[in-house]
Amino acid sequence: MKHEPMPAHWRRTFLATAGVSVVAGLAAQWAWRRFHTPELTPAAQSFWARRFTALDGTELDVAHWRGQPLLVNFWATWCPPCVKELPDINQFYKDARSKGWQVLALAVDQPEPVKTFLQKTPLDFPVALAGAEGLALARELGNPAGGLPFSLAFDRQGEIHWRRLGVTHPEDLRELAKT
Repeated sequence: MKHEPMPAHWRRTFLATAGVSVVAGLAAQWAWRRFHTPELTPAAQSFWARRFTALDGTELDVAHWRGQPLLVNFWATWCPPCVKELPDINQFYKDARSKGWQVLALAVDQPEPVKTFLQKTPLDFPVALAGAEGLALARELGNPAGGLPFSLAFDRQGEIHWRRLGVTHPEDLRELAKT
């Protein structure tokens, strides 16, 4: 049995179709990786479903920041290390917000001491009240001791990728901003 060579126009059609199929497959793979949201850990899912009360009484929905890197800091006015690190976190926010970073401070405190503190030390990022439930949330997010200060960072996918119990130093924040 003798094989007849494929006519040139069929060969071109076949190669063009194969090329389009490869490009379409690569585009589909890229789109799936870009837009597919992996399943989050239960702790991250719980965090993104929360709402907190801002100092002006409005409700703050953390889901607003999902898709952006987010540094969350648990603190209290009665915690000297917490108060010490807040200016450094504020500087981190000023330096890293151009890269998409957001910061949220959750005060494990009462409204009046927080308002008084912020009059003396204004911050450029949102501060909300977590109250006594804030320590339970901190435990849920990876701080079994429930100590303060406690900071953690969420990546663009919404998953926790960094935690720090105790004072966060400027060099830690500079490294975090690179991620």
